[in-house]
Amino acid sequence: MRVIICGAGQVGYSIAAYLAREENDVTVIDHNPMLVAQINDELDVNGIVGHASSPDVLEQAGATECDLIIAVTHVDEVNMVACQVAHSLFNVPKKIARVRAQSYLEPAWANLFSRAHMPIDAIISPEVELAQAITQRLSIPGTTNVISLAEDRVHLAGVICNDNCPVINTMIGQLPALFPDLPLEIVLILRGHKILIPEDTDQLLPNDEVYFFTDTEHLRRAMAAFGHEETKARHICILGGGNIGLYLAQLLQEQQGIQMKVIERDSGRAQKLSEDLHRDVIVINGDGLQHDILSEANIAETETLIAVTDDDETNILGSLLAKQYGCKRVITLINKPTYTTLVTSLGIDTVVSPRASTVSTIMQNVRRGRVKAVHTLRDGVAEVIEAEVSETSGLANKALGELDLPDDIVVGAIVRKDELMTLADSQMILPGDHIIILAKAGHAREVEQLFTVQVDLF
Repeated sequence: MRVIICGAGQVGYSIAAYLAREENDVTVIDHNPMLVAQINDELDVNGIVGHASSPDVLEQAGATECDLIIAVTHVDEVNMVACQVAHSLFNVPKKIARVRAQSYLEPAWANLFSRAHMPIDAIISPEVELAQAITQRLSIPGTTNVISLAEDRVHLAGVICNDNCPVINTMIGQLPALFPDLPLEIVLILRGHKILIPEDTDQLLPNDEVYFFTDTEHLRRAMAAFGHEETKARHICILGGGNIGLYLAQLLQEQQGIQMKVIERDSGRAQKLSEDLHRDVIVINGDGLQHDILSEANIAETETLIAVTDDDETNILGSLLAKQYGCKRVITLINKPTYTTLVTSLGIDTVVSPRASTVSTIMQNVRRGRVKAVHTLRDGVAEVIEAEVSETSGLANKALGELDLPDDIVVGAIVRKDELMTLADSQMILPGDHIIILAKAGHAREVEQLFTVQVDLF
């Protein structure tokens, strides 16, 4: 497949790396020569210096034979115009654009992106995606990540094995005997820089980040099995009142029983927040790294602090200070991937990334056919794919034990109607089943080969 990516920033780079691993023909456009040079040096893609919305630049990038354009520059208007030009002049079949400004996304202007006006097939808003991801983590406290699958019948959850974890040093193969009535399938362990698809003889060690599948009914019990029985936060403080902080506060203020404070350093922005949010949301104008401001926010009694400023260092330091002063849990926004593995060892409970959320959502829109959902984990170390088995699929009417799967691919769940099936070798795979597969980065092609109706891109 031929893909043009407009923008070589963090999101554009991540998408290009992902698609290039799947042997697609990828061209990246950016006006910054240094970013283009970097992407040419590090990835198997074609980088072009130029303005992404210019017809001549798009033509040079191969728009006449392009299957998909993904516009993720830092300027909304450039992204929208690039998609319009790609449609009007080059008849590109599918167009995806990142749009940050919420004014474009108001329901009153929903017709703007219709085929008759500005034909964009999928609009991605990083602020919206991240706020929703944070809200979901708040709903299942104790998770580092949680993903709803199979129409909310199955969840993939990530947890840290703390020192008080009941199953520390326990072999994974022993868990069914310890929890006989608990549907639990461990599919991934992140141990420092190691990425492990576990076997039954592997043990769980302190500080492991474990990803497991379970059905929605047993999710809380599965969390308890790993020592996570945190209650849902009712006292929340948001550090940073930018677009993400505002949208998150607007989501949370609609939930009953939540007491919320927002700390914003800029006085003008703080005033706007106080006007846009409900009166019972307390907005504090000040530096969230100052003890007196944290005291004013009553951080010692706060159950969860969510640090979402536009500065990674402020988010990290604010989170660590909050925990030092008595805050029970912190959720920290981090853009730089180099910080991700560092901060978990510092005591930060959950890390969220706008780039990771955006890439994951874009990949869901890139795939089609029998694929129902696609999610990337921890900056793309692995991918979760939910697909429906067709009558003509090579998987149909086979026993699970008959599948000759590579070591880096594992079936995490089989859902039949409303039932989560056991993953015994004798378990038959039937047409209409939803299979949820986890694969390490770079193995999407092998997942595609499991299906006769392929997991097609675009």
